[in-house]
Amino acid sequence: MTGDPTAVTDVQAAAARLAAAMDPGGSSALAAVQAARALSTAATAALQASVDRARVAGRSWKEIGDVLDTTRQAAFQRFGRPVDPRTGQPMNRTILPGAEDRAVEIFGHVAAGQWEAAGADFSERMREAVDANRLAAGWAQTSGLIGEFEQMGAPVARSDGEHTIVDVPLYFEAGDANGQVSFDRDGNVIGLFIRPSSQ
Repeated sequence: MTGDPTAVTDVQAAAARLAAAMDPGGSSALAAVQAARALSTAATAALQASVDRARVAGRSWKEIGDVLDTTRQAAFQRFGRPVDPRTGQPMNRTILPGAEDRAVEIFGHVAAGQWEAAGADFSERMREAVDANRLAAGWAQTSGLIGEFEQMGAPVARSDGEHTIVDVPLYFEAGDANGQVSFDRDGNVIGLFIRPSSQ
């Protein structure tokens, strides 16, 4: 991290704010949530800087994926800086603001059986392809395979060209699943998937 002093400073400052907010005599619980969110944002930037540094040092995507306990493809998709072969220019890496929270909210609606609310931000094409009945059937099929839904894990957003994709771990009583929401640049939902994990 010595190559990116800004990332180090941001993490230290955010961690200090969180520690102060978590103190029993400190500020409100919401202030602690806000400070934790700031630390998460700073840590994400620091992780990107660390991966960039590892790549400059000649480390492979497989090595980085191993450290992150993921595949080399997943590591590249999240942290890589792909170049468009048509133009030679870096591809768009912008992530839709708030995408992670929105994905969690959508799966929260699905888990609660609130099908209309889950599809409220669907694009017109998605509405034509996936209605409330199809959402309900897909959730029922997943529950039939791996049991009752228990909780969600931490969402991870990544850029895929002009789209933002958010992966959300879903934990059930007899197995896990991978939830995924795709957003277009305008914030419309253009994809929603729930796939049981292979393990």
